[in-house]
Amino acid sequence: MATLQQKLIVLSRGFQRSFIRRITSQEIFAKEQKYGAHNYECIPVALSKGEGVHVWDVEGKHYFDFLSGYSSLNQGHRHPRIVKALKDQLDLLTMTSRAFYNDALCEFEEYACTLFGYDKLLPMNTGVEGGETAIKLARKWAYKVKEVPDDQAIVVFARGNFWGRTLAAVSSSTEYSTYAQFGPLMPGFKVIEYDDLRQLEDVCRDPRVCAFMVEPIQGEAGVVVPTEGYLAGVREICTKYNVLFIADEIQTGLGRTGKRLACDHESVRPDIVVLGKALSGGTMPIAAVLADDNIMLTIKEGEHGSTFGGNPLASRVAIASLKVLEEEKLAEKSAHLGKLLREELEKFDERIITDVRGKGLFLAMDVNPKYGHTAKDFCLKLMKNGMLCKPTHRNRIRLTPPLVITEDQLHECFAILQKSFNELYN
Repeated sequence: MATLQQKLIVLSRGFQRSFIRRITSQEIFAKEQKYGAHNYECIPVALSKGEGVHVWDVEGKHYFDFLSGYSSLNQGHRHPRIVKALKDQLDLLTMTSRAFYNDALCEFEEYACTLFGYDKLLPMNTGVEGGETAIKLARKWAYKVKEVPDDQAIVVFARGNFWGRTLAAVSSSTEYSTYAQFGPLMPGFKVIEYDDLRQLEDVCRDPRVCAFMVEPIQGEAGVVVPTEGYLAGVREICTKYNVLFIADEIQTGLGRTGKRLACDHESVRPDIVVLGKALSGGTMPIAAVLADDNIMLTIKEGEHGSTFGGNPLASRVAIASLKVLEEEKLAEKSAHLGKLLREELEKFDERIITDVRGKGLFLAMDVNPKYGHTAKDFCLKLMKNGMLCKPTHRNRIRLTPPLVITEDQLHECFAILQKSFNELYN
């Protein structure tokens, strides 16, 4: 018969095992369902580790990440230089608020303004805060510089836009599920067709129009690429009618499309640039708005701000993230590997994969549901075979791996794509 001491040892070992047992994917799904808000439809995978282009679920299965946190992870998961910058600053100072100066923000501002060629940077946290900031700047500029009558300024957006979930962002949306039953919506917004310069010129004739905010390539809409010359035309029209050109480069910027900014493909310089996502290498929310003095300085002390925007931790991480992009030439790498990936996608049966489009490693393909499978079905098959993507707008799949992916890794992913296609359609 076991002694009391032996029984206690057995119980102790059992408790230890219970504490170190990893939670399962199914348990995670159940907890999320029970305790979390139901505002996301997730691909059924529960991740616990990432490195470079790789992620692992809680059971230890490996996947290639082809979503990259909606382009937050251009530098890959846990890039060592970015992680080091974060850890080093954690040991010094993380937060001051903007009530005081700190020794990191000024260096971030200087580095970014020099790199992108603007006079001023206004730091925020999330991309949607950056978009809100750009709109506030445009409205303030409208009243102080363009002399639009008070409360009559109009900001123009393109159909299919997506820049976040705040009330202002959903007020500009043309996706019903995004804005339905969130009214009353923000006044002073107009929507025109994307990639339509004639409509843009028509609306800009109204002297109350102060800005046109547009994605150089529409991301959430399914990587919609405008006609060559569209961005140059936007620049010309905005200049002609004294309207600010706001480029939402939150997804398209920072190397994703094969250039530092997507606007660089047509050598155009927006009046305001909004950055986010990869500005932190996926480690924390960091956003920034760039503009010249004639726009940025229309907002005075106390008229706009953010408690966490420009904190020293974020500033050091942002500098490191930008330096990784530049020094590792990730934009150039995106251009080269994006061409290879696109060529591979175009080999699929065009009756089933009806369109492939994008620039750099910002690509998408359309799946024809008439052949029995949806874009979600394709993504679930890819997940089973070790590659993570997410469908958008029912029949579209974005393919946006971290820009640090190697050519050999890309070829492994080609094999996964082909295997998944064959298993679905053969």
